Amino acid sequence: MSLADFKRTLPSNRMIFDVRRDPALVARFAADLEGLMRDYALGDDEREAFRAQDLKRMLALGLHPYFITQVTRLFHGSRNNHAGAAVDAYRKALVEDSPRG
Repeated sequence: MSLADFKRTLPSNRMIFDVRRDPALVARFAADLEGLMRDYALGDDEREAFRAQDLKRMLALGLHPYFITQVTRLFHGSRNNHAGAAVDAYRKALVEDSPRG
C-alpha cells in the first residue's frame, strides 16, 4: 500500500485526523471506540478493521499511511514518542509479514 492508495473521503481518515489532535477524542477512542466510529459514520469494513486492530486491512481500505503509526499509538499508548507496544504492533503487522525482495 502506498500514499496513492489512500482515500481522502474515507471516514476513518477524518476520525484519526481529529482524534490525534484532540485530547478529549483520544480519551473517547480508548473508552468508547464503538460510539466514536458510529459518530464518524465508519463503514462495516472500517469498524471491523479497528475492532481487530488490523493495520493491513486499514491500509487496504484507504487509511492514510501516516495515520497507521497514530493508530498503533492510540491502541497501545506512547511515552515520549517512544512507543514500545505501539512499535511492536506496527512491526508485527507491517514489517515482519512483508515480503523481502
